[in-house]
Amino acid sequence: MSRTLASRALLCALPFALVACATPVQPTDKPSSASTILVPDETSPPKPPSQPVVSNAQPIAVAVPEFIRTTSAKYDVDAAYITSVMAKAQMREGIIAAMSRPAEAKPWKDYRPIFISQQRITAGKAFLAKHRAALDKVEAQYGVPAEIIVAIIGVETSYGGNTGSYPVVDALYTLAFAYPRTNEPGRIERENNREQFFRDELAQLFAMGKENGFDVTALKGSYAGAMGWGQFMPSSYRDYAVDGNGDGKVDLFNNLDDVFASVANYFVKKGGWKRGEPIVSRAVRAKGAAAFEPEGLEPRYTLEQLAARGYKPQTPIAGPGNATLLNLDGVNGPEYWLGYQNFYAITRYNISKHYAMAVYQLSEAIAGRENPLAAVPASGRPGA
Repeated sequence: MSRTLASRALLCALPFALVACATPVQPTDKPSSASTILVPDETSPPKPPSQPVVSNAQPIAVAVPEFIRTTSAKYDVDAAYITSVMAKAQMREGIIAAMSRPAEAKPWKDYRPIFISQQRITAGKAFLAKHRAALDKVEAQYGVPAEIIVAIIGVETSYGGNTGSYPVVDALYTLAFAYPRTNEPGRIERENNREQFFRDELAQLFAMGKENGFDVTALKGSYAGAMGWGQFMPSSYRDYAVDGNGDGKVDLFNNLDDVFASVANYFVKKGGWKRGEPIVSRAVRAKGAAAFEPEGLEPRYTLEQLAARGYKPQTPIAGPGNATLLNLDGVNGPEYWLGYQNFYAITRYNISKHYAMAVYQLSEAIAGRENPLAAVPASGRPGA
């Protein structure tokens, strides 16, 4: 789930008695278990623009009334209601600080223990056993294994133990109208896009509230506005959340039938999950094979193409289709894995190979198929 810092001034001459004069609030809670989920990744270094890009930041006195007009018109939400909610929204300096901190790129050997611990494995096994019937039903319908759904919930919110305590309106309002900026030439386009992303999410929050009968001011979530047991952003809630128990409602805060079905539906609709196919497999590197670090995480290579580069499955595997090579810094040295379409599907939840591998290995431990707490042998040598 690299943040940038910028100065911002809240203007008090705002029409409609809106939120420009709201007192900044220091949040006291901590971010949820995983890095922000379902929020586009921004950890790659900025690329120089092909032509100069200028900041599109607007004074809040102009931006908020325009937001109210466009949101009301686009989603048919009463403008007076949006205005009243926005008037009470608070600019959270702690969220700006969290977004401004550079992301720490941990190697796999350090990232892995954060999410794969005996406590999390034991809790995951208990959660799976408790909800086995509901999870089996979802697995049969969508083809996503029960242990994968449980692992996602375990990584995201510690099995519902930490779904976030920031008011979602405040989180999205802060990032929609005061996203931290450097205004460095190589970052301006990204900063423009990020602020617009959160502005769109805030608008979709109002649409989501109308469609589901939620009081948006009562919703709590992560510092980036992700919500519920599965940490869905408003747009993902509207696009992928489903009614899992047939009660005519979609509730990812309190109804686990809806949570399980929605996580699975996200994998299928957003990630292209393929029923019954593998997720990853260990690979070996042939002696003398050149280093290979594919760009992106899409499984765009045939096994024959990867073999020609010197990378083969450690154990022969049939029928997974295309794959990509995953290079990981393991505790015992380099590890090589082949990631298939279902691994790519997990990365649609969080665009990180480390995140997806943690979910996979946690799921294997929850299902009792392997002990990921044991040291993983390096695979830098043929036959390793």
